[in-house]
Amino acid sequence: MEKIVIGIDISAKTLDICIKKCGSYSFNVIANEAKAIKVFFKIFQEPKSEIIVSMENTGRYNWELYQVLEYFNFKVFVLNPLHLKKSIGLIRGKNDKIDAKRICEFTEKHEKELIEWKPCSDNIKKIKVLFSERNSKIKLRASLLKQRHLYSQLESIGYDSKFLKMNKKEIEVLEKHIDFLENEIEQLIDNDSDLYSKKQCIQSIPGVGKVLSWMIIAKTEGFTKINNPRKLACYAGVVPFGYQSGTSIKFKPKLSYYADKSLKTVLHMAAMRAVRLENDLKIYYHRKISDGKNKMAVLNAVRNKIIHRIFAIIRTGKLYEKNYNNSLFLS
Repeated sequence: MEKIVIGIDISAKTLDICIKKCGSYSFNVIANEAKAIKVFFKIFQEPKSEIIVSMENTGRYNWELYQVLEYFNFKVFVLNPLHLKKSIGLIRGKNDKIDAKRICEFTEKHEKELIEWKPCSDNIKKIKVLFSERNSKIKLRASLLKQRHLYSQLESIGYDSKFLKMNKKEIEVLEKHIDFLENEIEQLIDNDSDLYSKKQCIQSIPGVGKVLSWMIIAKTEGFTKINNPRKLACYAGVVPFGYQSGTSIKFKPKLSYYADKSLKTVLHMAAMRAVRLENDLKIYYHRKISDGKNKMAVLNAVRNKIIHRIFAIIRTGKLYEKNYNNSLFLS
C-alpha cells in the first residue's frame, strides 16, 4: 500500500501543505476555510493509499481542519509545537513552507510513537470553544484591573476619574460575558447525562469547584483522551522529575516547566481550599508540615492526590466519601 504523508503548517488565513509521495515532495498553499480544505483532500480519496495527515496544535486555527477531517478516513496526528521544536535540533531560518516539510518529516520518523487524533463529541467541542473564549475574557479583565493603579499618576492632568469610569464599565461588560459563557458551559454539561454525572462526582471531592470540574472534563475530553491519572498529573505539571548526570551532578526532583499553566493554577486553588476544609487532605497537609516538609511541596502533593481521587471516583462512578473504608483492606 502506498503511503502519502501530508504535513500542514497552520496560520490564521492560510495552510501551507507539504506532501511526500514516493520519496518526492510537493507543496501547496490553500485558504484556511472548510470549503477549500474539502476540495483539497478529495484528491487523496484513493482506496490503495494510506494517507497520514499531521499538523501542529495552534488552538482555534485548527478548527476548520478538524471539522473537515472528521469525514475522511485518514490517520491524523496533532503535534505539540514544543515537541516538534525540541526534536529538530539546531536550525537556521524558517518559513511556512519549510515548517510544513519539517512537520511531514517528523511525522514520518516518529509515527509509531505518536497518538492518533480522534474527533470528540459535539458537546465536548462546544465546551472547549466556550472555555477558550472564557479564558481570553478573563485575561482581558486581569489586564484592565492592572491598569487601575496607573490612573493615580494622571490626577495632575484630570483624567484619573474619567479613565477609572471607563475601566469599570469595560470590566462590567467583560464580567457579563464571562457569566454568559459559564452558564453556557454549565447547561451543556447538565444536558448531557454522562458529563453531568462525571461533574457531580468530581465536585464531590473536597476543594474541587465547578471551574476545575469543567476544565478536567474539557482537557480529558470526558476521560476518553486522557484516561490515566499519572498522564494528567504530568500534563498539569504536578509531578517532580529528577536531574542527575554522572556522580557529581545531582539535584533534588523538581516540577517541570512544561505544563498546562491554566490547569495547574486552578488545581493549586483547589488544593489551597481542600487543606482549609475538614477532610483527610487537611490532616495529611498538617501532618507533613509538622514533620518539617516544605509547604509548597506538600501542596503539590495535595494537587496530585486530587487528580488521583478524581480518576478513582470516575472509575467507580460513585460520589466521594469523606471517611471511606475499603472493604477489601478491612477483610
